[in-house]
Amino acid sequence: MKRREFLKGAGRAMAAAPLLSVMPGTIGNVLAGGRKVRLKIGYLPITDHLLMVAAERESFKTAAIEPVKFASWPEIAEALKAGAIDGGFLLTPIGLTLRAKGAPVQVVMLGHRNGSVITVKQDAGIDRIEDLEGRSIAVPSPFSTHNILLRKVLTEHRIDPASDLRILDMAPPEMVNALATGRIDGYIVAEPFGAQAEAQKVGKVLMLSKDIWPDHICCVLNVREAVIDKHPEAVQEMVSGMVRTAAFIAERPAEAAKGSVKLIGQRPAVVETVLTTPAGRLTFDDLVPREADFAATQDYMIAFGIAKEKADLAGYLNAGFMAGAA
Repeated sequence: MKRREFLKGAGRAMAAAPLLSVMPGTIGNVLAGGRKVRLKIGYLPITDHLLMVAAERESFKTAAIEPVKFASWPEIAEALKAGAIDGGFLLTPIGLTLRAKGAPVQVVMLGHRNGSVITVKQDAGIDRIEDLEGRSIAVPSPFSTHNILLRKVLTEHRIDPASDLRILDMAPPEMVNALATGRIDGYIVAEPFGAQAEAQKVGKVLMLSKDIWPDHICCVLNVREAVIDKHPEAVQEMVSGMVRTAAFIAERPAEAAKGSVKLIGQRPAVVETVLTTPAGRLTFDDLVPREADFAATQDYMIAFGIAKEKADLAGYLNAGFMAGAA
């Protein structure tokens, strides 16, 4: 899929998005009395976006985070591009593509590290990467870290991603059912859909993403430049609150899992498994956006034909808010 096709598809998805309830032009709305700036932040109901629990557990003085749930990556990307939301968690390749096409957004922090899985159908005779040959494997988007991870591990095992198996796009919430009904043989996506398939005994985790690319980045928090310029104090408070939330998740995973039900809609036991078993399956350490991580992602995007040009990382990455986090 070419970049212009992605953007056209995103526009169509945006037009049909049933979960989007905000209008363009909401640049950090000031709440009643001028006391707080309301920041509408888009997310998907996945554990990669668990930092969104900061919206309820943190007491902000200048900011109020309004979580806006989306059903797919194109919806959230187009909403951010159009200014319908102030910020949003995006897959790194999608954010890079938007920035390369001129979208006025900056990354202020990472959402997490690791956190994805290759999950395959139970009892399908798939016990190693080589067994994926000839199978149908779903990814959430061509412009996803998951697409990069899959192609990376396939290439390392001398499997041609272009001809030796079928790679198709599928929205993450559809993947477990598609696996259970035999429409696909496996998928690579963010948790909790690996743990969910295991809990339902319809699938098994073949490989964790941390074992494909240790400590890789995936979802990052993008904020519109107009919001950063107009309300830097609110953005700083949001980032600081999310940093504290990251520490809370790492230190008290069981409590974090219970607090995620409203946000993610999964049973706490499933989320707790993602956060604890095994160690490092999903981490919230070292969330500073660094050029080396994004440069590596861009190199893979070029190598695997996902992109033809690179974004200006110096203008896209804004590590100042992480430096000021307290």
